Amino acid sequence: MKKKKIKSSVSKRFRVTKTGKVMFSHQYKSHLKINKSGARLRRQKEPGVLKGKFAKKIKQMMGKA
Repeated sequence: MKKKKIKSSVSKRFRVTKTGKVMFSHQYKSHLKINKSGARLRRQKEPGVLKGKFAKKIKQMMGKA
């Protein structure tokens, strides 16, 4: 049986928790911060959670489903 290959780009951008949630890091938070509000930057610090069909597809690409 062949080894299951995962998409390396997906493994860098997403992670799957032990409970099966797909977490991601928000974008647009690394530079040009002076133009963004404090509330926006605080929201972007929190990891995001994917739901629905897109999360299922990401899990398949990571070999977790």
